Amino acid sequence: MASCNMASAATTFIFTSNATTSRNSPSSLAFSTRHGGSRLVVRAADEDAPPAPAPAAKDAATATVAAPKPPPIGPKRGAKVKILRKESYWYNGVGSVVAVDQDPKTRYPVVVRFNKVNYANVSTNNYALDEIKEV
Repeated sequence: MASCNMASAATTFIFTSNATTSRNSPSSLAFSTRHGGSRLVVRAADEDAPPAPAPAAKDAATATVAAPKPPPIGPKRGAKVKILRKESYWYNGVGSVVAVDQDPKTRYPVVVRFNKVNYANVSTNNYALDEIKEV
């Protein structure tokens, strides 16, 4: 089995910095090997972006009023649900909802707790919205 010596790989590079302290001048960073092989040069220039204007207090107030809160996703906390996922240990069993993640990108947003434990001594599991039915 071949071993990799990271210390020798790290010591083959020489760090050369041509960065200046002036804010408007570009800075550069160069790495080169001792033996004159390949060379990597990185140059970056600071560009001052104009600051974004701060919204007025009146505009901020209308923005919060204009965007109503979306309705909650899934069953409420504490609701009893029946499990429809066939490969689940608790298939056709009933459990209570512990939490529902409101992020629409979450794959399994509903956390359900059961009275009995499975083979791994676990009593909770996450389910998708189409894998549960409120009882």
